[in-house]
Amino acid sequence: MSQSLLDYLVENEPAFRKARLPALYSDFQTQRTLNPDGYQANISAWRKALVHITRSGLAPAGRAAAPNLFVLHSDEQLLRALESKQYGRPLALGAVIREALAAKDLIPLREFLDAKESIYRRPWSVWNLAAWTLKQLGVADILKQDSLPPGQFVVVANVEDASKKFSDLNPPSASAQSRFERTFSKAHFHRTFNDQLVDGKHLSETDLEVLLRFLSRDKFAILYDGTTVKIRSPPIATATTNDPQDSQQITPEDTSIAQLRELLASLTHQTALLTHRIENLAEQAKQAVSKNNRIAALAALRSRKLAASTLARRFESVHQLEQVAAQIEQAADNVQLVQVMESSGAALQSLQAQVGGVERVEEVVGRLREQMAAADEVGSILAESAGTVVVDEGEIDDELAAMEGEERRKVEVVEREREEAEGRRQAEEVRARVKAAGEVPGAVKEKDESKLAEEEKGMRSAENLMSRMSLGETPDRQAA
Repeated sequence: MSQSLLDYLVENEPAFRKARLPALYSDFQTQRTLNPDGYQANISAWRKALVHITRSGLAPAGRAAAPNLFVLHSDEQLLRALESKQYGRPLALGAVIREALAAKDLIPLREFLDAKESIYRRPWSVWNLAAWTLKQLGVADILKQDSLPPGQFVVVANVEDASKKFSDLNPPSASAQSRFERTFSKAHFHRTFNDQLVDGKHLSETDLEVLLRFLSRDKFAILYDGTTVKIRSPPIATATTNDPQDSQQITPEDTSIAQLRELLASLTHQTALLTHRIENLAEQAKQAVSKNNRIAALAALRSRKLAASTLARRFESVHQLEQVAAQIEQAADNVQLVQVMESSGAALQSLQAQVGGVERVEEVVGRLREQMAAADEVGSILAESAGTVVVDEGEIDDELAAMEGEERRKVEVVEREREEAEGRRQAEEVRARVKAAGEVPGAVKEKDESKLAEEEKGMRSAENLMSRMSLGETPDRQAA
């Protein structure tokens, strides 16, 4: 076992390299003053090693039947387990444990279980102050012994890791579960969370007690009275006493619920076992028939019949317990509903008192209406005193007509420019056709020239007419 434990440290602890093993196994207590950094490095390496070998379950269990994952047994067995043929025993292991005890990384088991206050509360006392002073002066080392401090010590780091895992399995949203779902007996709690908190390893009875004490006293995650466990829920203050409701303490009802849940879980487990047994007996009967073994087949069928009868009774018991559980949950919901209604009624009463009743509301609304009416009357008077502005509609019409005329003139100018451009284009086309046709007879040429002259004269007349129209003349005025 010693070699396997040392092999575990070499494989899993970075500080336990083979090159460092001679230093770790030597009596390095003299380095406390000569080489403080080396001393602290060796102490830290061994403290981490003790944490990990305890959590792994490889540390000696002492007189316990099963290894503890949260409690380290410091005795001769631990030294023998760590002994190496090449390096011998770790000579400074006693100093390591004493340093861990001073830092509260290790706490004696009985002290941990009997503590009434949190282990994180460390008030100074005369003895603590004296011990600290002696340690600073180096006198404390003289009073210490080199032997290994015997006893059982709680490894706080392992308990904290399991507590964090429990918190992950039961987040704050789980507090919304019913009172029935949050209540366990100690045995039921052990079966439920046994292999879920430390890498699939099983907790011993000692581990379970340490964890429950830690979760209830130091983390306030559960309520625990030694037999019943209840996961805490957020407190709801009542309207009359302003004290937390009884869900924040273990009550006789919680004890009954825990026992009921434990029995229900046990019966459910039995039904699963009986169902599996019935299936196996049926298979045995078939095999006996196939082998012409009538006696074995009858025995298997009788056992199957007896198991089926027992299973039916178990299912009936489970059904009755589930009915009782449903009624308990309904009653618990009713209690919570009444508490909420009571607190809501008190809140409404307080708000009504702040409002002042119906009479005060009517008085306030009446005064508001009077002030609103007065404000409207003042506004009307101010509007009358300002007078009325008279608008001359004729001037507005003339201004609009002028704006429309200006817009029409702009459109006419654009249109005239377009027509002139079109006339010039057509004239150019005619000249181009004439030039392409060459010389023509005189009469025809004169006729064409006279025609062109008439067309040009007509175009000039049209241009003059458009020009006069753009200046404001009308066709009727031209005719006159």
